[in-house]
Amino acid sequence: MEISLANPRYRNFLFVGCILIAAIVSLQAVELWLADRLIGSHNLPVVERGAALIPSDGAGWDNLGHLRQWSLTGPDLPGALADYRKALRDDPHSAHYWMDLASADEASGNVSAAADAFAHAQAVYPDSAEVAFFYGNFLLRQQDYSRGFEELRRAVRGDPSLLPLAISRAWRATGDAGEIVDKLLPAEPDFYLQAIDYFAGIQQCDAALAVWSRLVNMSGNFALSKTFPLFDELIRENRGADARRVWSQAVSKAKVTAGNPTNDSLIWNGRFTEDLTGGGLGWRWDPLPGAYLSFDAAPPQSHSRSLRLDFNDGSNVNLAGPYEYVPVAPSQPYHFHALMRTDEITTESGARFSIVDPNHPGAVNVTTGNFTGTHPWTSVDADFTTGSQTQFLVVRLVRPPSQLFDNKLGGTVWIADVVLVPASAKLEQRP
Repeated sequence: MEISLANPRYRNFLFVGCILIAAIVSLQAVELWLADRLIGSHNLPVVERGAALIPSDGAGWDNLGHLRQWSLTGPDLPGALADYRKALRDDPHSAHYWMDLASADEASGNVSAAADAFAHAQAVYPDSAEVAFFYGNFLLRQQDYSRGFEELRRAVRGDPSLLPLAISRAWRATGDAGEIVDKLLPAEPDFYLQAIDYFAGIQQCDAALAVWSRLVNMSGNFALSKTFPLFDELIRENRGADARRVWSQAVSKAKVTAGNPTNDSLIWNGRFTEDLTGGGLGWRWDPLPGAYLSFDAAPPQSHSRSLRLDFNDGSNVNLAGPYEYVPVAPSQPYHFHALMRTDEITTESGARFSIVDPNHPGAVNVTTGNFTGTHPWTSVDADFTTGSQTQFLVVRLVRPPSQLFDNKLGGTVWIADVVLVPASAKLEQRP
């Protein structure tokens, strides 16, 4: 039957009907908006009101369960379990809700129910790295290490960013770096390097070295810079012999050979044939205003490069580099040699070398002559004996701040052929 809109009565009915429909839709929209705002709250009574407005919304019940389980005033585990089950009633295909239920079951001491909830989470999302990670953690807590490591390994394969967390959980559970390597780490250098970084970061050098011993026997190469955190920890722990051994292996893996010292010198890249590594047992440079580092021609009697520092008269520079950590033997005599040249170095405080033990203040304290003004290439030498606990030295180019009113540093310094040898070695064999 056709309804003619020419009839005013029918037009009025249609208009009123549209108004009623719009009002109902608007009311529902406002209700949904209000429920969403309430559910997203962190206030338990507010979330309860929001969940009641939309009783079929699993997110509301799940959030309510979180608030009950993790309440700072005391957990309500039975209430949380009830809320999580309501969330799953509305959405049984949410792996997230199943994991929340597993967490509450475990906290309640119902381990079998927690395991069953994790099994449901994996069933609905078998490829989830997150599910594998939390299930692996659960298994480790139950001392089911074999299956726990298997799940964590799956998690890391699916999401490599989970590796540090997976290592920390596995280390807390077993304290066995070898087991972590064998059962958790995928056999790729990058995963091993991340594990080494983790152990170095928590000052567990033995564990880091255990992973390193496996890494160096793997095929493939990696950047030298990826090993620097390990060397920082070796230096901090005063493990000079380990540092020297690992550095030799690291530069081999990185395919870096040009900086190798020769003729008994312990200084890496003392002839500056390579650019500065920036870490490890190579030269480091911390940029500072008013000082500009570059490389230049070698001295006439050398066949390498020199390192050049230019100062622009702009500041009273407190120079503390470039510098290098050098593993040495305790209670042994050493000879230091370098070449230095200056051009128009201003102020009474010029460039010089400093050699100290970074871990035992006062054990070694060597400072060479102060170079100001203009000097041709000049030999700089020093003899000293290391302390009874000295395992490392820091060889550093320094310039303490000037005490004069006119203290802005200008000019140029060059250094070359930096050598540190046992005193028994012949200086003329230096690189």
